[in-house]
Amino acid sequence: MRKIIVAIDGYSSCGKSTVAKQLAQYAGYTYVDTGAMYRAVALAVSRAGVAGDEKQIIALLPQIKISFIQTSNGQHVCLNGEDVESHIRTIEIGNMASQVAVIGEVRHFLVNQQQELGEAKGIVMDGRDIGTVVFPNAELKLFLTARPEVRAQRRLLELQEKGEHPVYEDVLHDVNDRDYRDTHRAESPLRQAQDAIVVDNSNMTKEEQMLQIQRLFDDCINRQ
Repeated sequence: MRKIIVAIDGYSSCGKSTVAKQLAQYAGYTYVDTGAMYRAVALAVSRAGVAGDEKQIIALLPQIKISFIQTSNGQHVCLNGEDVESHIRTIEIGNMASQVAVIGEVRHFLVNQQQELGEAKGIVMDGRDIGTVVFPNAELKLFLTARPEVRAQRRLLELQEKGEHPVYEDVLHDVNDRDYRDTHRAESPLRQAQDAIVVDNSNMTKEEQMLQIQRLFDDCINRQ
């Protein structure tokens, strides 16, 4: 059976990574978490103490090597050989990731790596510009969305499960800030590809959403 590329884009805290992982498992495909790649760059920037200095961030890129490993807890991202999965999932690094993502050189650096990963097809990749920039010819493009208030509540619960104690209003503010940065950046802004299928999961359970996406995938495969 011919393999395809599945591009999943959408707003923060829409569950893109969860959907992408589950679909990859369902299809027997490789999952690539591009958001984790930007977070890894943000972590490198934070550790180097060059946040806010675009020239120094660009100069740092050749020293950054990002890879993925499979663990008993799923796929983890590595920064220069170090498993940094637990370090990149904080609000601070998430916000910094959306800040470094507006730098054209950072995006080019990572897009090249992402396109190399997709050369053999059979991948599910999620992010902000997968269907518009990284793989504009992807056979299946999905655009996930949900109301900001719903996404903030989901993010709040996720952080609480990790032992953090965020305030809902602060999380909602962060969600809205990230939406604005993602959609207004000059380089590869978040937008829905013309041929993307929109999935609004505001009122869906995870099971309902997954069933819908599996059907969309199966329909696409059957058309190939």
